[in-house]
Amino acid sequence: MATHQSAIKRAKQNEKRRVRSLHFESTVKSSVKKVREAIEEKDVEAARKALLNVIPIIQKGCSKGIFQKNTSARKISRLTQAVNSLKPAA
Repeated sequence: MATHQSAIKRAKQNEKRRVRSLHFESTVKSSVKKVREAIEEKDVEAARKALLNVIPIIQKGCSKGIFQKNTSARKISRLTQAVNSLKPAA
């Protein structure tokens, strides 16, 4: 364990950030799961609503440094493709 005052403070800061990131990642996973469930049920409206809720959450995670830019873009892209594939070809 840390013995210097600055090292103790840094350890506390790291723990706070770890817990915050863990909570945020859990929130994103839950939101993505809702989108996936709506896709499996072939419910287009529910999937779109869930997608519109999850996109800002993922983008916020990117801006906070929890996800890298490409990771968030990939997640959003794959979810959007999955939801768009539900639409009947018109």
